[in-house]
Amino acid sequence: MNKFLKVAIDEAKQGLKEGGIPIGSVIVYQDKIIGRGHNRRIQKGSVVLHAEMDAFENAGRQPANVYKNATIYTTLSPCVMCTGAILLYRIPKVVIGENTTFLGEEALLKSRGVIVEVIDNQECKDLMASFIANNSELWNEDIGD
Repeated sequence: MNKFLKVAIDEAKQGLKEGGIPIGSVIVYQDKIIGRGHNRRIQKGSVVLHAEMDAFENAGRQPANVYKNATIYTTLSPCVMCTGAILLYRIPKVVIGENTTFLGEEALLKSRGVIVEVIDNQECKDLMASFIANNSELWNEDIGD
């Protein structure tokens, strides 16, 4: 398994331990993690702290050339909000653990020239399936249903 996807999965598991939605993300620049995060909407009572947004927040202000040469890894296909941040900061590549549970805005990313790689990782699928089976209301809230 890709070492950076593994860290994103660890972030997802941390979110689950905290009572949140098990989605994790890391931002990598020059083979080093510069930001990592997990969905903390429940824990923080936030409307925007999806895993990718948390990873951006934890990466902090970076020169534009850092983000333009970074890769973001996420356990689940990014929603429209997270896709917008990826496009805003011109991250050129997104590696997705799985997109069976939720197919985010991959077509939009691709239409803007972003390389999208879907790993189809079973552990990512299992984390989400278990969470949704036990927390469908929280999941529906997270995706805006």
